[in-house]
Amino acid sequence: MRIIVYGSLRRKQGNSHWMTNAQWLGDHAIDGYELYSLGLYPGVVEGEGTVYCEVYRIDAGTLGELDALRTKGGEYKRQLVQTPYGSAWLYVYQRSIDDRRRIVSGDWLLRDASA
Repeated sequence: MRIIVYGSLRRKQGNSHWMTNAQWLGDHAIDGYELYSLGLYPGVVEGEGTVYCEVYRIDAGTLGELDALRTKGGEYKRQLVQTPYGSAWLYVYQRSIDDRRRIVSGDWLLRDASA
């Protein structure tokens, strides 16, 4: 199975250690979504933008760990999306973004440049 990550799980980011057993497949830009800063990590919602991501192949154990990290408390919901590497799970933010800053570049790595 595959997962698409866009923030703190990306390479060299704060939670990238969760991806230690994952196989990086490549970078991907996904249309139809917007990226928001939630503080130390981002959230993606459906919208008019493009979000820059990384796609990984993962095993069921890693998916279970990521689900425990991301879906606890209903903050995110997994959604299946298409990538050049095949379908992949994307964690979509489920709470209000009204008071959150949109990262217009769509790239968490450039979040400070969009301030």
